[in-house]
Amino acid sequence: MAIIDINLPKSIAKALRLPENNPRRQQLKVLKKLLRKARFTQFGQQFRFDEILMSKHAGKKFQEFVPVYNYNSIYKEWWHKTLESKPDICWPGKIKYFALSSGTSEAASKYIPITNDLLKGNKVVMIKQLLSLRSYENIAVKSIGKGWLTLGGSTELQKNSGYYAGDLSGITQKKAPFWFQPFYKPGKKIAKEKDWQIKLDEIVKKAPEWDIGFIVGVPAWIQMLMEMIIEHYKLNTIHDMWPNLAFFVHGGVSFEPYKKGFEKLLGKPITYIETYLSSEGFIAYQARQNYKGMRLVTNEHIFLEFVPFNDKNFDADGEMVKNPEALMIHEVEENKDYALLISTSAGSWRYLIGDTVRFVDKEKSEIIITGRTKHFLSLVGEHLSVENMNKAIKLVSEELNISIPEFTVAGIPYNNFFAHHWYIACNDTVDTNKLVTLIDNKLKELNDDYAVERKSALKEVFLDVLSEKQFMKFMELKGKIGGQHKFPRVLKGKMLEDWQLFLKENV
Repeated sequence: MAIIDINLPKSIAKALRLPENNPRRQQLKVLKKLLRKARFTQFGQQFRFDEILMSKHAGKKFQEFVPVYNYNSIYKEWWHKTLESKPDICWPGKIKYFALSSGTSEAASKYIPITNDLLKGNKVVMIKQLLSLRSYENIAVKSIGKGWLTLGGSTELQKNSGYYAGDLSGITQKKAPFWFQPFYKPGKKIAKEKDWQIKLDEIVKKAPEWDIGFIVGVPAWIQMLMEMIIEHYKLNTIHDMWPNLAFFVHGGVSFEPYKKGFEKLLGKPITYIETYLSSEGFIAYQARQNYKGMRLVTNEHIFLEFVPFNDKNFDADGEMVKNPEALMIHEVEENKDYALLISTSAGSWRYLIGDTVRFVDKEKSEIIITGRTKHFLSLVGEHLSVENMNKAIKLVSEELNISIPEFTVAGIPYNNFFAHHWYIACNDTVDTNKLVTLIDNKLKELNDDYAVERKSALKEVFLDVLSEKQFMKFMELKGKIGGQHKFPRVLKGKMLEDWQLFLKENV
């Protein structure tokens, strides 16, 4: 039985608003839809949404009237009221659900508003992504009709005064339609489990009962689960358990560092499909096989703006200036990095999501994620991005035939100058000196600024090889285990201090 009819009637395709070739028109239509829905909220009244809607240039007028926000500023001014169960603040009605964001750059969780309108938009995008599989050569249609395993947060949400809070994956699964249940694994009972280790153990026990066609989740946790299944049942590969496993839908972090480790667990090649599903909304998905870019969702529930990621708009700590230059989708250029502002059907307005993206195909609105506004290293002008780091780790893993499922980097003072300190998770036997030299050399090839500074103020590169369990234990202590949580690629400030203290106490 197939989950969906791959050959949809035109009427259904039209209802789903499948992509057209005019992203500017689509985006203006989305913006006006959001403004109309929210014009009677406190936010809409203060920033004159009615006046924006009457303007011939609604996009520019919206940028003129509405300020930009990060999480701290929009929470302080607006979202804290929604947590107090006050209605019609940034979106009509009361907000009954909040996603606890992974907050990789800060210790505390963030409460992101979730509405039925947002979830509806996310579901439509999920269907569009499934429809895009029609163009994939190596995915058998029968795999889509098999069970799918989603490794997400607990559906047993925190109940507070007037609202529920939890991982977006848990909220989504809890509110899934009835027809979804026969296909969805691990099922309601296991999905409710809050203890991550118990959840993994229960999935391992149930694994022989399921015929899994595809898996959805964050790469680190999916890899750990497959390793546990293989070890428990003394298998050679995961395909000995699930022969119909055909593809893996992932997101949240770059898959490149994990690919080598995944390949060791597979009996045959599978297709990897990237998504850009954040707590704030479903932003993009990979629509073409063997293609690097993801297609932005331009005609559903999110209005997008793009802030050039440069010294004019961001300071040295990655903080956005008060009035940054913000471009609409038709104004961007390919091969330039932009920080993303989103306005959504959950009351996020001109909200800095924290990711940086790059257009690889403007005509098709396809992007790649290049990093985080605060997850980069530029102590002395080396401008080292997460994209550079991921690429270097991938190249070194392939050259040494090792798996590096996790890593993080910190900038530190060193003899009146500076150094980078890498922490690598690797369970394979590896020469540390050779590994750090290879990473250093790859980064010099990938980044000219880095190569220059390695001859100047960036005097040294250090590297410690740790076990993957140490990384996971630190995340557990931070209350960020499982679900959408991922280890930050760059450590700064309080998080770096906590990490260094953790390593001293857990040698």
